[in-house]
Amino acid sequence: MHWLYLAVATLFEITVAISAGKAAGFTNRKWTAATLVSGAIATFFLSKALLTFDVGVGYAIWTSVAGVGITLLGVLLFGQRLNWRKALGIAVIITGVVGLQLSGAAA
Repeated sequence: MHWLYLAVATLFEITVAISAGKAAGFTNRKWTAATLVSGAIATFFLSKALLTFDVGVGYAIWTSVAGVGITLLGVLLFGQRLNWRKALGIAVIITGVVGLQLSGAAA
């Protein structure tokens, strides 16, 4: 169940980043509300996941996977460029997350 909580927290963290980008410095009320609500939901589910995960490991996985998701959505939805350096960074992050999982970091 802790992986499900972490996955939900990650999806909402991705939503936070996209919403914050659209909030125009918190001048757009709709996107500001989406940012705040999704941030609260992300934090709630992260806290549920951290009941099982080590805090540092759970947080590292959460931010890393969300960062990869945000980067990929930027490429797919917003026309941002993916160069070899970004692709290498994503590969390193994925390798790190897999390494954390293989280390037995969560029950």
